[in-house]
Amino acid sequence: MDTGPLPERLSDALRYGPFHRALREAIECRGLSLTRITAHLDRLGVKIGQSTLSYWQRGLRHPEVPRSIDTVRALETVLRLPTDSLVVLIGPRQRADRAGEVVPKFIEVSKVWEDVADLLAEFEAAPESKTNADLRIEAVHDYIHLGPEREMRTQTTRFVVTALRSGPDRYFATQRGDKGSEIERSELSTAEGCRLGRVRHSPLSESMALELLFDRRLNQGETHVFCFTFANNLGVGPSPGMERTFLRGAGSYLVQLAFHRKAMPSKVIRQFRAREGTEPVGTEGLVCGLGRVTSGYFTNLPAGLAEVLIEWA
Repeated sequence: MDTGPLPERLSDALRYGPFHRALREAIECRGLSLTRITAHLDRLGVKIGQSTLSYWQRGLRHPEVPRSIDTVRALETVLRLPTDSLVVLIGPRQRADRAGEVVPKFIEVSKVWEDVADLLAEFEAAPESKTNADLRIEAVHDYIHLGPEREMRTQTTRFVVTALRSGPDRYFATQRGDKGSEIERSELSTAEGCRLGRVRHSPLSESMALELLFDRRLNQGETHVFCFTFANNLGVGPSPGMERTFLRGAGSYLVQLAFHRKAMPSKVIRQFRAREGTEPVGTEGLVCGLGRVTSGYFTNLPAGLAEVLIEWA
C-alpha cells in the first residue's frame, strides 16, 4: 500500500514498536475514533469490539497469533499504514515466563536504581521485571580504563545473549557513573552487533537507560554478541570500582580494571551480594598483573550484585 511519507513519531513507533505504541500513534495520526475504526473494519468483513481495540492500544492485551493476523492487516488498511507494518510487531505467540522464575525489580536489588523504572517507562517497554525477558545473558565483559586521578575514563561492555523465543531485536541497558559524574555528557559509541536507539538520563541520580538495536530480529536459540563504550564524564574519582546488577543472573561475568601507572590500587576484591545491604559471598582478593590489569571472574550468577571493588592507598 502506498501510504506516502509518515510523521516521524508514527514512523519511529512502527520501526521500533512495541505494538501497542505503534497502534496508538497510528490512531492519533489518522484522527479516527474507535467507533469509526470498528465501522470501517466491519465494512471489510472484520468483526472486533471497541473494547478490544482499546485494550490493544493501551498494551493491556496483545493480539493473538495467528488468530488476529487478518484483523491486524485490516487495521493497516483502515489506518493507511504500510503492508505488514503492524503485523511484524505482534510477533509469534508469547509463551509464559519460565516456571517459578521470580524477577526482582532494580530498586529491590539496589537503591541506586531508584529512577530506573521511570527511565525504562519512557521507552514504553515492558515492565522492568519483564524487560529483556526474551533474552538469556550468556556472558558479560566489562573492560574499564582508569586515569591518573583514579577516575573512570572509559568502560567498554560486551554482551553475549541467546534468544529464548523468536522476535527480540533490541536490548534495554542501564548505566550509572561514579560520584560526581555527568552521565548525560558522556560519549557513547556502539561497535559490533548493535546501534544506538533512544536514550534517557536522570542527572540527579547519575543514571541512564538506553536502547541498543540489533540489525535483525533474532530467531529462537540464536546467539548474538553486541558491544558499546562509554567515555569521559564518568566520575571525578577516586572510583570505587565496578558493580553490575543482574535481575536474571548470567552464565558468566568478567570485569577487567586497567589502572594508570601513576594511580595503582592498594587492594582490589571481588564479591557477590544478593541484595544491597546483605552479606557478600565469594569474597576474593585480586592480583594486579602484567599491563596493570586486574580481572574478576564470576560464573553461574543468580540475580544480585556482582562487584569488583577498589581500595586506594
